[in-house]
Amino acid sequence: MIPFSELKIDAMLVSALPNVRYLSGFTGSNGLLLVTPESTILFTDPRYTIRASEECSCKVKTVAKGHLELAAIQTIARKDLKKIGFEASRTIYDSYRRLKEELPLGVSLKPVGPVIEKLRMIKNDKEIAQIRQSVQTNSKAFEETIQELQKGAKESEIAAMLEYKMRLFGAEKPAFETIVAAGDRSAMPHAEPSERKTGTDELLLIDMGSCQSGYMSDMTRTMVVGKPSSKIRRLYDAVLEAQLAAIDAVKPGVKAGHVDRQARKVLEAEGLGKSFVHSTGHGLGLEIHEPPRIGRKDPTRLEAGMVITIEPGAYIRGFGGVRIEDTVLVTKTGCEILTPTSKELILL
Repeated sequence: MIPFSELKIDAMLVSALPNVRYLSGFTGSNGLLLVTPESTILFTDPRYTIRASEECSCKVKTVAKGHLELAAIQTIARKDLKKIGFEASRTIYDSYRRLKEELPLGVSLKPVGPVIEKLRMIKNDKEIAQIRQSVQTNSKAFEETIQELQKGAKESEIAAMLEYKMRLFGAEKPAFETIVAAGDRSAMPHAEPSERKTGTDELLLIDMGSCQSGYMSDMTRTMVVGKPSSKIRRLYDAVLEAQLAAIDAVKPGVKAGHVDRQARKVLEAEGLGKSFVHSTGHGLGLEIHEPPRIGRKDPTRLEAGMVITIEPGAYIRGFGGVRIEDTVLVTKTGCEILTPTSKELILL
């Protein structure tokens, strides 16, 4: 899977835990992989001996004392490996320093880009099924929470309810810190839940995701507590039109930047171009943010099997913001919206 010849390396050290999991199945919090064209070895500590033996088909070495890198170096020396790749954007400096200092003479380190992340962009059938389940769990938690919402609930209380429900329905944890923002706070795209109570005739934005079987989902819905003003309806309709335009553009062969432009064009035509302050979406899977980035200049061509989000938004300081987000699967002929939750403006 790793293109060793193209990278001109004999082996690769993989330290990013999502990449370790992808290549070996290991789900623990301390693991290092040494991957060669012929074999894969997982180094971990005694806390994970049983787990690793149950999860991994590769060879497992338990390191009782010292850093995992030092055990990997012993194997590198024994196998007479000379050119060792490492994850340039994932390896922490202390690990790099230990490797640099302890590797035998004649062994060199080579920084390697996101080759494993690129492999992970295309999901297999099992991964797609796991993401589907995560999406379903997330939407079910949202819908049940909305039905039980009390007038004047705090943002923090709503977030706690959402996260409790998703765990109740099978999630291991939230995919990220749940965003709940009421009124003018919804103009902050990544607002943390506060003690602010929901008011009357104002916006309520919820951005939430589940992590289930290790795979993430992501959804944003914007509601109105009370009656929507004409300004709220215009803002909502514009963002919805932008989201549908972007989804309509999703198909194999299309550049990610083209999808972003379709959403942006709609909002610019509505005079909201400067209010759209982030990219249109991102990939997801074992991590909540993965390539490709559905942004202005991203040249990545979409391929069947990619799972992305489509989430344009418009934010007006002192008033509020609207974002609508679905998890979307790129198919051979176009795309499939995995998120089942309605995008009609919800009135609470």
